[in-house]
Amino acid sequence: MLQHLIDIQIARRGFVARRDFLRAVGLSAAGAALGWTDRVGLASDALRQSGKRCVLLWMEGGPSQFETLDPKPASESADSIATSVPGLHFSENLPRLASITNELSVIRSMTSKEGSHPRAQYLMHHGYLPMGGVKFPTLGSNVSEQIGDAAAELPSFVRIGGRGRTAGGAGFLGVDYDPLVLDDPTKPPRNSRPFSSGKRFDRRLDLLKRLESDFGAVEGADVVSDHRRLVEAASEMILSPGMEAFDLTKEPEGIRSLYGEGKFASGCLLARRLLESGVTFVEVTQGNWDTHQDNHERVATNCARIDQGAAALIQDLKQRGMLDSTLVIWMGEFGRTPRVNPRGGRDHFPRAFSCWLAGCGVQGGQVIGATNDQGSEVIDRPVTPKDLYQSIYTALGIDPEYENMSRTNRPIKLVDEGSPVSELFG
Repeated sequence: MLQHLIDIQIARRGFVARRDFLRAVGLSAAGAALGWTDRVGLASDALRQSGKRCVLLWMEGGPSQFETLDPKPASESADSIATSVPGLHFSENLPRLASITNELSVIRSMTSKEGSHPRAQYLMHHGYLPMGGVKFPTLGSNVSEQIGDAAAELPSFVRIGGRGRTAGGAGFLGVDYDPLVLDDPTKPPRNSRPFSSGKRFDRRLDLLKRLESDFGAVEGADVVSDHRRLVEAASEMILSPGMEAFDLTKEPEGIRSLYGEGKFASGCLLARRLLESGVTFVEVTQGNWDTHQDNHERVATNCARIDQGAAALIQDLKQRGMLDSTLVIWMGEFGRTPRVNPRGGRDHFPRAFSCWLAGCGVQGGQVIGATNDQGSEVIDRPVTPKDLYQSIYTALGIDPEYENMSRTNRPIKLVDEGSPVSELFG
């Protein structure tokens, strides 16, 4: 709580509401008396200067583990192929990822109780289930608040593709940590080119401030404050040379062909460019994994869209010396049923599913956990969404026990249960 109020509100946001100022002053005095203040500030600065970053490859709809990371002949799965790790097999749908499995740590024992899309997507994005009265921050917002560069001209959190209905935003952390959302990675952000420039642009901003001040003096001061911060951040961003990071035409043709064609592939390439330009967290979404019918054909199509781009991202990050400081996560909200239904589809199945992680100290070339021959039960090393979140924050150097203050002055941990999956780190 002390770190949140003093270090984040003052150092990162550059302002404090009157009620929070009084509380922060009191806590600061108490912290100084106990010798906390310097230690907290130094730890926070060191964490932000660590240079760690994260990419979430989000598979919206729940990918079938049987046609991706955990093929099972007893469950009518697609044929399997050998990977770069002896004895480890993937579905034939993922030949590119199979060739770089030595960089991946595959978890085949994910397990959850949430089988509806909205609740499961919320859980896997936030580490919490929805709760009335509390707007939890999504993973990208928490990571950005903890290790993002507050002085960066580009936003610290960018979300590429996806509908985002349950992916969420910054919640009680406030608008500073909301994602910049891009529908199409091949195009610049909407409204990112000013209609005027120079003094005319400045005059328009000044006029907007005067109009907001008049409104805020009467009512809506909090709304004005949030809007003003968004406008200031947006104007700084669109005038920044860093906007070139969004232009994929700046990439050599050889690199663009490495990633392949399609929006997901372009999203992976854009993610790497954004990380190089100081963005802390990038989420890239591939939808249409909800395969209640024609499962095998639809999963094969989706895998063809994500396989090359995801593998290229890992290879590119490693070649540039960025993989050791970048955590890459591939996951969806749950898996699919072992039994194929009469429509040739697989239905929702949270009891046992798979994901993978790479980079940022994660030990590659291994499988954690196992399911039975039918894929219907986890029989070794179950990993819950809370455990996964504990592991993600740990890999990024973030304390999972860290407490944020909600807007109702309730302390809320980044993760309130679970333990890091120690096998991920060797």
